[in-house]
Amino acid sequence: MGVSVPERLKENDVDFYHTMMDKIFSTMRVSVPGIIKKFDADKQTAEVQVALREHVQKENMEYEWVEIDVLLDVPVMFPRGGGYVLTFPVQKGDECLVVFSDMCIDAWFSLGDIQNQIEKRRHDLSDGIAILGLWSQPKKLEDFSEKHVELRNEDRSEFIRMKPGAIDLVAPAVRVNGVNMTTQERYNEWIGGGGRVDT
Repeated sequence: MGVSVPERLKENDVDFYHTMMDKIFSTMRVSVPGIIKKFDADKQTAEVQVALREHVQKENMEYEWVEIDVLLDVPVMFPRGGGYVLTFPVQKGDECLVVFSDMCIDAWFSLGDIQNQIEKRRHDLSDGIAILGLWSQPKKLEDFSEKHVELRNEDRSEFIRMKPGAIDLVAPAVRVNGVNMTTQERYNEWIGGGGRVDT
């Protein structure tokens, strides 16, 4: 049987070992849930409040729960590729997942392409990227469809639904090539012209 590191250390060294490991792990960031405080639509960045407090050891060696300062200028990630992008209006209070880059992202974020690091840092709070779409149980979706692909609002009063053989559009008004289809008459014309809605 092997002997663990703490068992090989003297009692005083054990305390030092735990303090050192706590210090290392408390400064190494990977990912954490966050809450949008403010969104800049021009820069597509956000101010994000980390949604978990940290248990931090103070100078008197006592621990206390503290909130992490709001993260500033966090790039916000939307699905994008091939010349297309899916965007949505980000609002204060939206939840997200913040991941922290292995390296300093400042030069890449400002200039794109391949850049040298401006600073040598790892998993730093300054290098967060917000991925929208993560949510907590109090914000879970009601009436979640297990059978279809949907683009929907949260209460599912409006949605586009794809299923084998059909695409459904459900909304008070639908505009097609600049033409508003908002009245029952136009709806009937559309149905008469071959459109159909399946439930």
